[in-house]
Amino acid sequence: MKILILNGPNLNMLGVREPGVYGKESLQDIEANIQKLSNELDFDYEFFQSNAEHEIVNKVQSALGEFNVIIFNPGAFTHTSIAIRDAMLAVAIPFYEVHISNVFAREDFRKKSYFSDIAVGVISGCGSHGYELAIRDGIKG
Repeated sequence: MKILILNGPNLNMLGVREPGVYGKESLQDIEANIQKLSNELDFDYEFFQSNAEHEIVNKVQSALGEFNVIIFNPGAFTHTSIAIRDAMLAVAIPFYEVHISNVFAREDFRKKSYFSDIAVGVISGCGSHGYELAIRDGIKG
């Protein structure tokens, strides 16, 4: 089992950016937790973050034939990116949409997702634990 963990814009600022909303864990802390989980559950993964939409599109396209599951925290691209949505549909790799904060308890514009209707599952508001929940469900297939 090989999992792509994909993170969108501003997630590289976790731990600094609005800790009251996103917590104090950094993206590096989240990756370290995923590494421990990988050892425990015996799966391979690649961790990728970009602030650039085209880099995420390229990463999704290159995942075809390489990954069994994608865990995707699209960040602000949740509400704006038809290009990434189309890439996800093109590769047809099962994916989970993950959000650290509860996007449904925030501003109205954050309640619209271009991914939720095509994702296997959506995890929102569970903090960084949402990545683990998505991974565990993804491994079950």
